[in-house]
Amino acid sequence: MDEQLWIDVDEYLVSLLSPPDPSLAAALADSAAADLPPISVAPNQGKLLELLAKVNGSRRILEVGTLGAYSTIWLARALPVDGTLITLELEEHHAQVAQINVDRAGFGAVVEIRVGPAARSLRDLISEGCEPFDFVFIDADKEGYSEYFTLALALSRVGTVIVADNVVRGGDVIDPKNPDERVQGIREFLELVAGEDRVDATAVQTVGAKGYDGFALLVVTR
Repeated sequence: MDEQLWIDVDEYLVSLLSPPDPSLAAALADSAAADLPPISVAPNQGKLLELLAKVNGSRRILEVGTLGAYSTIWLARALPVDGTLITLELEEHHAQVAQINVDRAGFGAVVEIRVGPAARSLRDLISEGCEPFDFVFIDADKEGYSEYFTLALALSRVGTVIVADNVVRGGDVIDPKNPDERVQGIREFLELVAGEDRVDATAVQTVGAKGYDGFALLVVTR
């Protein structure tokens, strides 16, 4: 099997189960036009996030890493009419593009974009006494995953679902001597999760239009 086959299968599945959507297509187009890196989740991965949040009955969603708000829009679609989503983005330029995309998709009143280092924003939410979130999606700098996970736990409740993206790194995650700081960040995160008795977790490898990677899925149990 090769990467082209993965791409072809993704396109086939998306064509059947995730038909073209103007808001999502525009979000990707505007992100590309604004020179944002092409690292948004694939359409079927976005749909998976939406379905996971729906299955969990999520009313409050937290996203760490907004980029152009492509995954934000998918997640916002899972919310009930009284739901809210807070998404954290480091770069002001990215946040500006994301705001346009969120507004055009009809979620301007639902989504709050906070700009600044994610760890600082998470600590701000804790200090504000923020109501716990039902669903957390972490898709930001891999070196920060351990800290983001620890802080997200403080913003969770029993039953909160946490999804962390890009945890396989093309298979490099198994190499303890890999010099890539992103790989080491993911290894540290996974080891932290493995030793955390407040969560039940697994990780799944994926192939597709985004190559060979995977995600971790956690549920807060106490």
